[in-house]
Amino acid sequence: MTRSSAESAGPVEAGETRPNAARPATAVDTIAERYVAHLADLSPEFAVYNGLPGRRGELDDYSPEGLAALSELDRSTLRELEAAAPADDVDRVTVAAMRERLTVGVELADAGERLRSLNNIASPVQSLRDGFDNLPTGTEEDWADFASALRDVPRALTQYAQSLRLALARGDVAARRQVEAAISQARDQAAQATSSYTALVDGAATADGAPIPAPLAEELRTAAATAREGFSRIADVLVAEILPHAGDRDAVGRERYERFSRDFLGAVVDLDETYEWGRERLAAIDAEQRAIAERLYGPGVGVREALDRLNADPARTVHGTRALQEWMQATSDAAMAALDGVHFDIPAPLRTLECRIAPSATGGIYYTGPSDDFSRPGRMWWSVPAGTEDFATWQERTTVFHEGVPGHHLQVGMQTHLRDELNSWRRLACWVSGHGEGWALYAEKLMADLGFQDDPGDRMGMLDSQRLRAARVVLDIGVHLGKERPAELADLPGVGEGVWDAGSAWAFLRHNVAMDEPFLRFELDRYLGWPGQAPSYAVGQRLWEEARDGALAGGTSLKDFHTRALRLGSVGLDVLRGALA
Repeated sequence: MTRSSAESAGPVEAGETRPNAARPATAVDTIAERYVAHLADLSPEFAVYNGLPGRRGELDDYSPEGLAALSELDRSTLRELEAAAPADDVDRVTVAAMRERLTVGVELADAGERLRSLNNIASPVQSLRDGFDNLPTGTEEDWADFASALRDVPRALTQYAQSLRLALARGDVAARRQVEAAISQARDQAAQATSSYTALVDGAATADGAPIPAPLAEELRTAAATAREGFSRIADVLVAEILPHAGDRDAVGRERYERFSRDFLGAVVDLDETYEWGRERLAAIDAEQRAIAERLYGPGVGVREALDRLNADPARTVHGTRALQEWMQATSDAAMAALDGVHFDIPAPLRTLECRIAPSATGGIYYTGPSDDFSRPGRMWWSVPAGTEDFATWQERTTVFHEGVPGHHLQVGMQTHLRDELNSWRRLACWVSGHGEGWALYAEKLMADLGFQDDPGDRMGMLDSQRLRAARVVLDIGVHLGKERPAELADLPGVGEGVWDAGSAWAFLRHNVAMDEPFLRFELDRYLGWPGQAPSYAVGQRLWEEARDGALAGGTSLKDFHTRALRLGSVGLDVLRGALA
């Protein structure tokens, strides 16, 4: 996963030539830059997330009218693109990518998906909680803006309730388990002891560590209480008005799923064929893992036992966060040195990747991109839960390749590096899950194919990562399209025969994913409530590998393929394939 930098530079003015640019801004660039400027005006949260000028003390408009304004921006920009004449290949990709992204956005809006947005991971209940992590806090002025944004939470949530009510009037209601998950999260955010707002304002200080003045500290505490009250009210709305109408059916059906799949992939795929591919991929990974388990520990040793024994192996464990950070950095540095000039052309500013322990304790591992001038390099972060001291290198070596080199760091860092070539929409406003996460999975498998994970334990770790993503393809498509459970899975405890449902999906996950039960429960709810997103990792990897194989068959070297592909930035995968053809 990635987190975008909150300190990247803003867009150039429409029609302006970029500083020291070999490529002047074109009419198409002007349209793209204007779109970003208007989006930043309509969405203060987008501006904050991308470090653009904007109203730092305000939140987005979540009302039906606010959502309609965003949709109208997409529509008007599509009309402008129809009349635009591309000046070069960069423009042609920009036009194709913008048309694809904005069109699917309009279709989702027309189908009411923006109004009904409610789940356990990617709806306003979560964004109005997590978005505060992106607000600057370096100065007293920053903290004053922070307090203003906190005071704005009840307004934003009231508007969100208006959108949910309109969706309800149209018969569009999320499944019961998603509403219940959102209620639970809202209650947690409303309670002082469990609210992230409490933790954010406690001990507020400026960038140099100086405490903020007492009046401002009190203002922040009062604002946090106001924000928590907003979450208490939205929880009440969900309980009283939305939950009574929520059904037990998790599946969204083929029509909705096709739109979601296109949104997350930027490509149209045959869902039935993809489901069968997922089954085959899962079976192949399982067979290889079984072979490695017996290679490591002898005949009769199964995959789960092998994973447990790898976790208990002192030679495959580092102790303490300092040792973890040093191991991450050494692994990343070695990959950088081995790949540069051989399989990748890595520009000088990208040759620095910092591996750090995150100040939070969520358990997440993520990447943040460099600042626009590379004064702050790209960084891989590990958020270590309190009390965790032992870390399994066999499992996490592939994670370093995913988040760092050649994964998200080369992908996001290259976009940043190409400031003089790519407009702001290409660099800041276009993120396609299948492209981004597909590339990161491609990077994991590539490193194994290049010999960086020949150790059987390390390869088992890579395969464990791949297995999770393949299982998601089968489960996600299977549940939402109402498919019959495959015969090869029917004998698994709790799966059985019949149409996929939440119960069989849970049993399937427990068999295929080595994850603690609370995390796995959250993951299942995520797949059920965010259709099409989870498969975009593995399906994106598949499309990346197909594009590479086609290029190699045509005589392109691996290094040249990587250079061409990464210089395109984040685009839909159909656009990627067209641009590389």
